[in-house]
Amino acid sequence: MRFKILLLLMLISYVSKAQTNEDTFIKDLIESLAENLPDDYDLSELEDRLVFLKKHPINLNHTNPEELKGLIFLSPLQISNLFSHLKANGKLVDILELQSIPDFDVKTIERLLPFVTLKQSDLEDRITYRNLRNLGDNDLVMRFGRVLEKPKGFTDLPGSHYIGSQERLLIRYKYNFSNRISASLIFEKDAGEQFLRGTKQFLLDYQSAHIALFNNGIFKKIIIGDYNMQFGQGLTLWSGFAFGKAPDVTSVAKKDVGLKPYTSSNEYSFFRGIATTITVAKHIDFTPFLSYRKLDASLNVNSVGDEVLSNTNETGLHRTTTEIKNKNSLDQQLFGGVIQYQKNNLTVGAVAYHSIYNKEFITGNEVYRYYNFTGKTLTNVGLHYNYTYKNIYFFGEAGKSLSGGLAYVNGALVSLSSKVSAVILHRNYDSNYHNFFNQATAEASEAINEKGFYAGLNITPVKAWTIAVYADYFKFPWLKFRVDAPSDGYEVLGQITFTPTKTFKAVLRYKSELKQQNTDLEVPINYLDDVKKESYRGDVNWRFNKSFSFQNRLEVSQFKKGSAKPEFGYLIYQDINYSPLFSKISGNLRLAYFNTPTFNSRIYAYEDDVLYNFTFGMYNGKGFRTYVNLKYKLIKRVDIWAKYAMFHYNKVETVGTGLDEIIGNKKTDIKLQLRYQF
Repeated sequence: MRFKILLLLMLISYVSKAQTNEDTFIKDLIESLAENLPDDYDLSELEDRLVFLKKHPINLNHTNPEELKGLIFLSPLQISNLFSHLKANGKLVDILELQSIPDFDVKTIERLLPFVTLKQSDLEDRITYRNLRNLGDNDLVMRFGRVLEKPKGFTDLPGSHYIGSQERLLIRYKYNFSNRISASLIFEKDAGEQFLRGTKQFLLDYQSAHIALFNNGIFKKIIIGDYNMQFGQGLTLWSGFAFGKAPDVTSVAKKDVGLKPYTSSNEYSFFRGIATTITVAKHIDFTPFLSYRKLDASLNVNSVGDEVLSNTNETGLHRTTTEIKNKNSLDQQLFGGVIQYQKNNLTVGAVAYHSIYNKEFITGNEVYRYYNFTGKTLTNVGLHYNYTYKNIYFFGEAGKSLSGGLAYVNGALVSLSSKVSAVILHRNYDSNYHNFFNQATAEASEAINEKGFYAGLNITPVKAWTIAVYADYFKFPWLKFRVDAPSDGYEVLGQITFTPTKTFKAVLRYKSELKQQNTDLEVPINYLDDVKKESYRGDVNWRFNKSFSFQNRLEVSQFKKGSAKPEFGYLIYQDINYSPLFSKISGNLRLAYFNTPTFNSRIYAYEDDVLYNFTFGMYNGKGFRTYVNLKYKLIKRVDIWAKYAMFHYNKVETVGTGLDEIIGNKKTDIKLQLRYQF
């Protein structure tokens, strides 16, 4: 009883703190994940979801696995254990029951509390005009940004140059009603793209929209417009971002959410058309979909005069004459479906879809491209599963391109004790496995031409200490870019986190990666050199008082190729965060110094930014980095953000390369954003 009272008081204290500092909690959660994301990943969808759940928490007694997968800090085993507990013991009566569920430690419960409830929501969710008007959440964001200096591409060059203006613009409107209806409309312009009257564009260069209905009879979901599909372990059908190897070793077991609306400004990885999820029988759902999109691609003419694909362009940039010419030059049509059976601790699914392109893919002359996809049509099929048996969560998927090879991945997440969890994963992806929507766990950017075995441990020996360690061995049976022979390598990571109080956290991390690459030496026949990258990081986060918190980081990188002398780089920075309770203004500041001899020893670090926009700074060369973020609550429902950021490089005459080259040793960026909620 004393333990329960103590835990209850601690949780109440935590909830009170979270409610008065909601933005900080969400920011801290995102920051813990951000370092594992790609540079151009748009986290706004995650941010929106967490903000919505703060206002409309999930009822743990009336939820489903798919809904809980949106809480990305929950592992698949934790989600499965929760439903096993509900089945065996009935509905939760008290939030304290969470502590009795395997793998639900105090840290997990603390993270979970702001987003869940045991009370039935009093939010009226009947779809009527009055409810849609009065109870819907409207969110309008307008953002402006530009580099203050003028890159070479914006000068009056005789050849290739940027046709549009330097400004970056974003307009985004989102609507959500009780998780029954959602809609969005997005317009975006990148720097160098034309405004309003550009070639091959309507208004701004990029547009995205959707309208979705949920839980409408047998129709669990209906989406018209842009959407994502995420099933299984990402091997057969997965669009958008997927977590891979990370300090939380359980992240290699993917949490598929099925069909969902697409609300990002990333211009490449999504579907456009119509899709629905239908309950066709008890425990069985069917998700048919149809998509038609125009993609960017470079075209060549073959020997008989037909246009063929040289390569596709995933950047979404349309700034020069060539980029505009390549815009929308490839038609992509897809249709197919996913059927899934889910009951108790077992999920089994099958995927099949067909892709049609109006131009033919060719392999090119490079030997490493020998197994690349050729032709205009592609059919993909796959099977995936997950099953929980006691304290073990099994997962896996097999995929086949009918004109090519086979790929499969299998793994297990095991709760060895209340203090130790482990993950093992084996993968085998054929060199001729062809799939354009493939985000399975892999060392390379695509899950092809790779075999590997991964093992990881999460250990919490005592409350304040957490240890994470993983090792991954991989082989590439066929050639790769700049690798003219079969190759192999490994990656290891170890991290220790010390959190004695809620106001102090220290992290030590070591990461080492070894791969092989063609030698840089002038030799008659290329051979492979070992390329080893290592990094050492120390990070301290601490709160001085209710208004000020600080983060200090020192990171050292090492790069060595073959017998060449190793090179070392380092980054050190100080972050200061100012967020007083109930104040209209808040902000943060970074002061950083970096010194990396070449691009090979570069260091990446997450940077705070305006809401719904996230930056991963690349620290390369020698110099200083500083930025200031400010948020001001203008009036009720209206917030304004501003960011000023600058790189100052030592002893250089230019910054950047190609059309992005700037004369001088500085690069300065500003952003202004307004958000109106109504």
